[in-house]
Amino acid sequence: MKPTILLIFLMFLLFPFAFGDLKVGFYSSSCPRAELIVRQVVERSFNQDRSMTAALLRMHFHDCFVRGCDASILIDSKKGNESEKAARANLTVRGYNLIDEIKRILENACPSTVSCADIISLATRDSVVLAGGPSYNVPTGRRDGLVSTVNDVHLPGPESSISQTLQAFKSKGMTLEEMVTLLGAHTVGFAHCSFIGKRLGSNDSSMDPNLRKRLVQWCGVEGKDPLVFLDQNTSFVFDHQFYNQILLGRGVLTIDQNLALDSISKGVVTGFARNGENFRERFVDAVVKLGNVDVLVGNQGEIRKNCRVFNS
Repeated sequence: MKPTILLIFLMFLLFPFAFGDLKVGFYSSSCPRAELIVRQVVERSFNQDRSMTAALLRMHFHDCFVRGCDASILIDSKKGNESEKAARANLTVRGYNLIDEIKRILENACPSTVSCADIISLATRDSVVLAGGPSYNVPTGRRDGLVSTVNDVHLPGPESSISQTLQAFKSKGMTLEEMVTLLGAHTVGFAHCSFIGKRLGSNDSSMDPNLRKRLVQWCGVEGKDPLVFLDQNTSFVFDHQFYNQILLGRGVLTIDQNLALDSISKGVVTGFARNGENFRERFVDAVVKLGNVDVLVGNQGEIRKNCRVFNS
């Protein structure tokens, strides 16, 4: 091997992240217990509140879809800067205290080592497994972003059309199948009644009449905004029943029901409804790919000491 080629080869082995790659087991030397610590904290939280899976999946999605998976969603607003948290789409995002707890323990074990961005990805994976979903390896090595502003938040909404939603996913390098797969995470999802009030008040004939009747009654309590299961069958289990539900007209959100109605996506929905194992396999591929969107690595960004504020 020529000296120049040998040098490049050795540099690739020594500095694998100079090329923007993430790596499974990134913290195996610098913080060997990192993934175990994340898993233990998530498990404690899940045992008290099984809706934590939905909360973390939503946080992960909302973070990656703005500036990439850089934990910018975790930053608190301050005078002179409204952060991503202040966006309407993020006002009901939950799970911040769980991330804080994980970060506090990791900072005691391995100061300034594990990024908040990696914590989100690892915690999301662990919560999916606890809900009965597939286990998968999470490539790590992300760095935390240095920008978080409300004006950057442009996410598909609960009433978005399939074409609008697909355009948003394509802008992040995701395909139609990956879009349908990731929206399948609504199998453990919830929504406030305020998100479906417009649909319940319309003449939308695509919703199952019995479901409409139940939801009108449930959401009709004055002065309250209760939560509604997005999967009316196995609400806390990460499985493929969501797709069967929307094929029966039991999609709660307009965007969910549109998946089963639009010719663009209906074929993928039907396939996942028939084959739960295929959904699980495709979900692993899609969520790992989502976790790689526009990540910061190497010397980019920072490793926050407190996930809610920038270091400087």
